[in-house]
Formats: sequence, structure tokens, C-alpha cells
Amino acid sequence: MKNYSYHLETQQSAKEVFGLLLDIKKWWSGIYDETITGNSKKLNDEFSFSAGGGMHFTKQKLVELVPNKKIVWEVMESKLSFLDNPEEWEHTKLQFEITEEKDGKTKLGFTHEGLMPNIECYEQCSSAWTKYLHNLQEKLSK
Repeated sequence: MKNYSYHLETQQSAKEVFGLLLDIKKWWSGIYDETITGNSKKLNDEFSFSAGGGMHFTKQKLVELVPNKKIVWEVMESKLSFLDNPEEWEHTKLQFEITEEKDGKTKLGFTHEGLMPNIECYEQCSSAWTKYLHNLQEKLSK
């Protein structure tokens, strides 16, 4: 089974992409009435994400940080009330890999490790991720 993944390309530098990713309120919002609290800029920072009137609540911890190259958040807590197993996301990882190309473009790869087609949330959650990542791509094209 493959994890959900998404790839995009931008004219922005790896440093600009990295900075925007860490500023989660700028791109991981504006779709499902999100509330984001906490920090997401330094290793071991934690933040909470709530959306859909509380139907989706997760708490993430920044577990890997390679400046301008990689960001990994681990989902420490998951309460997805619309699922039979509301803890389905616990211990999954949200991974961003940034690569600066020789032609001046930057490639960004996202993988939600653990979000696979065989789990209940896949259809709804992958659709929501695609919307958020389109939002991110839009911010990077400005």
C-alpha cells in the first residue's frame, strides 16, 4: 500500500519554501474553519490543529528538521470524530522534502506516512490534504 503523497514545483527558493512550511497558519488554513495553536518552527515544537467544528483534532510534534531540505511532524494525538477509530492518525508522520533544482526551480514532496488507501480516513483525508497543498502551491506562486 502506498502512503498519500503530493508533489509540486515552484520558482521560490528552498529557503522560501521551508519558511512558508514552518509558518503553518499561512497555508494549513482557510478551508474547514481551522484553529491552530502552539509552535512549529523548532525541533520538538508542538502544535494542535482543529478543523470542521472539532470533528478533526490532531496534535503534532516537530521530530525532524533539516534547514531548507526536510520537515517531519509526528501526529502525537488524534481525535477524528467522524471515524470508527478516531485515533487512526496517531503516530503517522507528515513529511516534507525540499529539493532545489539546477534550473532554479524548487521541488517539494509531501508524504503522509500511514495515510494509505486501506484505512477508513483515506478518501476524505487525502481529499483534504490535496486542498491544503493546493493552498500551499498558490501561496508559493505569488
